[in-house]
Amino acid sequence: MRTFDYRAVYPSLLSPEIVGYLSQIHEYKGQQNLFIETKPDALLELLDIARIQSTEASNRIEGIYTSDDRLKKLVQSKTMPRTRNEREIAGYRDVLATIHESHDFIPPRPGMILQLHRDLYKFSGMNVGGAYKATDNVIAEEREGERFVRFVPVEAWQTPEAIEQICHALNDALSDPQIDPLLVIPLFILDFLCIHPFSDGNGRMSRLLTLLLLYRSGYIVGKYISVEKAIADSKETYYEALHDSSIGWHERTNDPLPFVRYMLGVIVSSYREFSSRVELLTNRGLSKPDRVREIIRGSLGKITKAEIMARCPDISQITVQRTLAELLQNHEIIKLSGGRYTAYVWNRENE
Repeated sequence: MRTFDYRAVYPSLLSPEIVGYLSQIHEYKGQQNLFIETKPDALLELLDIARIQSTEASNRIEGIYTSDDRLKKLVQSKTMPRTRNEREIAGYRDVLATIHESHDFIPPRPGMILQLHRDLYKFSGMNVGGAYKATDNVIAEEREGERFVRFVPVEAWQTPEAIEQICHALNDALSDPQIDPLLVIPLFILDFLCIHPFSDGNGRMSRLLTLLLLYRSGYIVGKYISVEKAIADSKETYYEALHDSSIGWHERTNDPLPFVRYMLGVIVSSYREFSSRVELLTNRGLSKPDRVREIIRGSLGKITKAEIMARCPDISQITVQRTLAELLQNHEIIKLSGGRYTAYVWNRENE
């Protein structure tokens, strides 16, 4: 079995592009701390939105769904799960809450990882939570009705030792003040996914561990902006980066840079979103229609009515709908597709 040394890999990652990402995130972290100190009440409005979006998005990546209304009630603990999907959603909700509230007291060690995985499945009734895989598994995909193996993870009998090793490598690297945790965290998550230690729940655990490690390093943007949603919205790029960085993993010839680059990009985009939302929340001088207008104008890509309402829980659906109609009539926005997936984009040709 291969060995792990994040200190040794670290220097090879310090390209100008990666250093640029790090500089942006460090600057955003300073803004984050300032916002938390000076505008705590405004940030409270973002917490519930992020919890709902994170729970929905991380489960959606794995094909686990429920209705929007049921999801909201589950995340807010206003109902009990009824289906298998809802039981898994409720488990994610609880582990996410644990990480949000107690991250400083959850060291990245094998026992803690097993405990979080146990809690992920505490409503499921399945005897898979809190134990490593008992049989070998593969990472596969379906293409045109055929199943292809993309990656063969560590064998079951080697899994406990492999997790022990990556936890040791992580903690060893993080103990060095000269090493930026923003680069070590993606290395750990990449190895975790390549080990694939559980029979189920590896993807969701990887995202929960990402949040845990970011929070423990002081990067708490995921409390206010859903990092999981950013990953779900770029799922194809995520899988491409993971695939590219896993080639030659067993032989230690793999290049972690694509996955590290992708994860840093997700963190940067989450911080940009955080800054934008805080600005809207603190600018109470804007009318509700103007806030809707500024949300769309500030979005580089398309945005749905549901996403607009998620950002502004105090604005009614009627107000959002009326504002969208007025913006369309004035040719300030463009309507895309139709039905439940209707989206809008700012008409920058009209500026």
